[in-house]
Amino acid sequence: MTLLRLDASIQGDLSASSALADTVVAEATAARPGTTVVIRHLGRDPLPADAWAQATMAGFVAEEERTPEQRAALDLAAVLTDEVRAADALVLALPLYNYGVSQHAKAWIDLVTTGAGTGVPVLEGKPTVLVTTRGGSYGEGSPRAGWDHNTDYLRRILEDLWRADLTVVEREFTLVGVNPALDQFADAAAVMAKQAEEDAVAAGRALAAR
Repeated sequence: MTLLRLDASIQGDLSASSALADTVVAEATAARPGTTVVIRHLGRDPLPADAWAQATMAGFVAEEERTPEQRAALDLAAVLTDEVRAADALVLALPLYNYGVSQHAKAWIDLVTTGAGTGVPVLEGKPTVLVTTRGGSYGEGSPRAGWDHNTDYLRRILEDLWRADLTVVEREFTLVGVNPALDQFADAAAVMAKQAEEDAVAAGRALAAR
């Protein structure tokens, strides 16, 4: 099995989403020895901010008239799309930032969409684990209910458009213990962290069983 792992966190070793993705991958590879893990860390090695625009505009000019920047962007889109197509399964660690999808993840999504073609189900039937984390709480009844514009967007792309066989592992209140204003939610955060870890273990084992 070839497993593509994608990280978009800017937190490095402190990343909650990456820690959960570590668990998913560890469980999957333990159950499936010989699994090849391909890693692309968008937070550590971000994609060029203008790549999608360059790749898109290349479609409006004749091939011989494309600029070097446009050609490079198209090549990058092809590489990213080939990584997705070559994978048998995917683990995507994509946290919420500023109430939405991170710029790193959005750049990747846009370039894969360009490489594969808009509306092409590039993940058709592939087992995919989306790990997403949120510093606060955005559930029903919370002051910021409805402010999570990350998770639903990613579901629409991965599940509805790209047709992945999607499993979502979520954790909220990752900033409890970091932001003193959230200290009152320590007990709830501990429960959420435990549940997310259990979900990550289950997701990794299920991935290996496919």
